[in-house]
Amino acid sequence: MTEGNHTEATEFLLLGFTGNPKLEIFLFVFFLFIYMVILLGNFGMIMLIRINSQLHTPMYFFISNLAVLDVGISTIIAPRMLMTLLATSKAISFTGCCVQFFLFCIAVTCECCLLAVMAYDRFIAICNPLLYPVIMSKWFCMLLMLASHLVSYLHAIIETIIVFNLSFCRSTIINHFFCDTPPLLKLSCSDTYITDIVHFTCCALIVVSTTLIILISYIYILVAILRISSAQGRCKAFSTCASHLTAVTIFYGTGSFMYLRANSKYAMDQDKIISVFYTLAIPMVNPMIYSLRNKEVKEAFKRTLKRRFSSQ
Repeated sequence: MTEGNHTEATEFLLLGFTGNPKLEIFLFVFFLFIYMVILLGNFGMIMLIRINSQLHTPMYFFISNLAVLDVGISTIIAPRMLMTLLATSKAISFTGCCVQFFLFCIAVTCECCLLAVMAYDRFIAICNPLLYPVIMSKWFCMLLMLASHLVSYLHAIIETIIVFNLSFCRSTIINHFFCDTPPLLKLSCSDTYITDIVHFTCCALIVVSTTLIILISYIYILVAILRISSAQGRCKAFSTCASHLTAVTIFYGTGSFMYLRANSKYAMDQDKIISVFYTLAIPMVNPMIYSLRNKEVKEAFKRTLKRRFSSQ
């Protein structure tokens, strides 16, 4: 790939977090532990939902899909990051960088869409409880998931095309631990004005549309909860939404700060910290949010343990 007299990059160097070997070993152990917790927590949640028929409802169908996405996001990032921390060569091929970028974009966009779908699910459950089994049928739930994946693939294709059609001829060092939009735009020797506009527009459309669905759903939910006469009923209705609200706040807060801003005004070291939060910390805490704050999940876990020990 050439442009004029410039030789285009065929590989990139992921700078990672630090050049200190001792600190890199500590970070390797730390991030490996987090990755193991992510796998254990999310696969545990998936298996718990799968083996307990009481959890075979639309809400837990979406929670299990969220767990799959969290495993996907962390697996796209963590293994490569761990290799970079220990390996003497921190190179990643142009194709490898492109694939990582594409898959990560799919997973993050799909999680945005899924959180909006889960808000709609809670809206139907609380505002139209009698029609809930009819509206949120198995096929409709699968259709919602399919639509989320289609939007994610479309967004990822657009983002990948606009970013990797840029020229990377000044430097091959990515000041980050994975191939993400902000460090790649900083690295490019092309004019990124149009790319910045398209990137911001795509991200804004995804974030604004899904946020509106969540906000409108919760406005109706709040009105419905306030109409419940008993305090116990209001508390029970709100408790079904608390876990989802917590996950939405954490995910959208960090994601919006990362992508809906001007890239040139912020230091990459700050971006790395934020990126660790939404690529590793959120997938780690999501299973805790949906289990520790969920009575049905805790009861299903107790039943599973009881069956396990009674069978021995």
